Amino acid sequence: MSSTSSPAPRDRNVADPSAERVATDLAAVVGRLLRRLRTSSADSLLTPSQRSVLARLDEGGPATTAALARAELVRPQSMRLTLGALGDLGLVCRAPDPSDGRKSVVSVSDAGRTTLAEVRAAKRSWLAEAITAELDGEERRTVAEAVALIGRLVER
Repeated sequence: MSSTSSPAPRDRNVADPSAERVATDLAAVVGRLLRRLRTSSADSLLTPSQRSVLARLDEGGPATTAALARAELVRPQSMRLTLGALGDLGLVCRAPDPSDGRKSVVSVSDAGRTTLAEVRAAKRSWLAEAITAELDGEERRTVAEAVALIGRLVER
């Protein structure tokens, strides 16, 4: 690591950090991590919004445009544009809503699942390579412990 990079957390006085300090530092680091993960799959040609919608459909199953807009906290018009772009790429498909034939539901196509898997693999690959290059065994164990603790916070 270069001398111009910010100090690693272990280099700071961490004997008894306040909850506020930990929250501030964690939010900042997680934000930087998410930005790096997004750029690690930049060659997928999907925008962050498109990746998010595709992942939501993959995990939650078929949904209406209105339901997706609510879930993604965007206007239905914006969701229609996102779904239109995904449809043009062949990553989603539409079908009549089984409970209301006037509506349609959107689902991930096979090509969409493949693309999503590639995006996720690129993110994991970048992160695994960074961990291998920067962390020794003890540090990897520490990160693994931190992941478990952060998981507990998220599930709270």
